[in-house]
Amino acid sequence: MAVILNIETSTEVCSVALTQDGQVLEHRENYEGQQHATLLGKFVEEMLQYARPRELQLDAVAVSLGPGSYTGLRIGLSLAKGLAFGLQVPLIGINTLQLLAVTAMFNHFIDEDQPLYVPMIDARRMEVYTAAYTPALQPIVEPQALILDEHAFEAQRQQGNTLVLMGNGSDKARQVMQGEDLRFISGVKPTAVDMMALAEKAWRENNFIDLAYSTPLYLKDYQAKRPTNPILKL
Repeated sequence: MAVILNIETSTEVCSVALTQDGQVLEHRENYEGQQHATLLGKFVEEMLQYARPRELQLDAVAVSLGPGSYTGLRIGLSLAKGLAFGLQVPLIGINTLQLLAVTAMFNHFIDEDQPLYVPMIDARRMEVYTAAYTPALQPIVEPQALILDEHAFEAQRQQGNTLVLMGNGSDKARQVMQGEDLRFISGVKPTAVDMMALAEKAWRENNFIDLAYSTPLYLKDYQAKRPTNPILKL
């Protein structure tokens, strides 16, 4: 089975993991936020230092493509592209929403007949990046930016599905969505360790992304903040 270096920088968590044949060989994680540019290169180098004396050669680099933090995604993808190019190995792109759904599936038992996994990533105010997946990761609702209200995912709920919500945007859903058909899973964060299953599946299927032209999955255009104390006023 392939040796894969996994990189995840889509949220406040910065993490990398070296995996092989369903096992995590080594990993690094930081949950403090806003340190991706400082830590990511160091974490990757530590993974390579682990691999060299053990004569492990990377077969692929996997990176979380988002949606998520604009800055974090750019940092992660840029480093992953450079590493894959330099080592002449393929690049695997992982959807962060699918990653959250898989993390919840593997770590939490849901005793429901028709669960839909609804990952949510904070997109400021009452907006989240979200989707809805079956346990087989079939998208019932495609990834999108959604402003939450009491009618969110109403069509799916009317069909008798139980919604399993997770991710750092799901706290917003708690404020406006209520009902016995909702299950909230707290503390689910996207990490490189949990990328392993999706990355190995992509490897087996030869599902790689273009080194030159691949871009993060932003879902909406970047909007720069206005300065709070502008020097010049028009």
